Amino acid sequence: MKYYCGIDIGSSTTKAVLIDAEKNILSKSLLPTGYDVEKVCEEVFEMVLERAGVKGNEVSKIVSTGYGRFRAKFAHKNVTEITCHAKGALHVFPGTRTIIDIGGQDSKAISVDEKGKVIDFAMNDKCAAGTGRFLENMARVLQTDLEEMGRIASSSRESVKITSTCTVFAESEVISLIHQGKSRESIISGLFEAIVLRVIPLATRVGLKKELTLTGGVAKNKGIISAFRKIVGFEVNLPDDPQVIGAFGAALIAAEED
Repeated sequence: MKYYCGIDIGSSTTKAVLIDAEKNILSKSLLPTGYDVEKVCEEVFEMVLERAGVKGNEVSKIVSTGYGRFRAKFAHKNVTEITCHAKGALHVFPGTRTIIDIGGQDSKAISVDEKGKVIDFAMNDKCAAGTGRFLENMARVLQTDLEEMGRIASSSRESVKITSTCTVFAESEVISLIHQGKSRESIISGLFEAIVLRVIPLATRVGLKKELTLTGGVAKNKGIISAFRKIVGFEVNLPDDPQVIGAFGAALIAAEED
């Protein structure tokens, strides 16, 4: 049996996915990227091997992706995260034409054709607004955590509009809304919608089409999914684990090129 591994070294987290020759996911792992990137790459690789009961010399090919893709010294090849997210999303949802990836410190929109070829992409990597870091800051201000935010927002009957486009100013705006007596539910709901409204222009720039597939760690939050559906006006695709789609795409590339 042949095995293939994809490692996605992102700004916040490093993910690894191990698949077999039939492209079935055997195991996956995730760790904070931190400072020692090379060590983390080795650790997530060892974790997926251990969880699958596979030895390192049994892995035929390893492909790395993400910001730190060049730091995975043991990878046989490195590929851009744009290509890998497209590959992973298309495998899970073959009808995908637009992909929105919301990561820890950036967001991306990718347009693909029916064969999975990347037609165009746009990225926001200059500002934390519309990213996981934005949500983390707001969760701290609201004295909750990311997982709890989705549950809280689901009970909201209204969304407070967040007008600031800068994370720093948005934090001040949220504090002001708290002092005005606005409910935490409505503020969180407004924050989710604010994130969507900041990433939708990226998708519009590359051509927002059905089917729309969401990837990245932020997509694990149910509040974001609800906000997307409300704003775009149609159903969106959500993988079982959107955070590892880039690593999965890298593993698929490894398998297809072997």
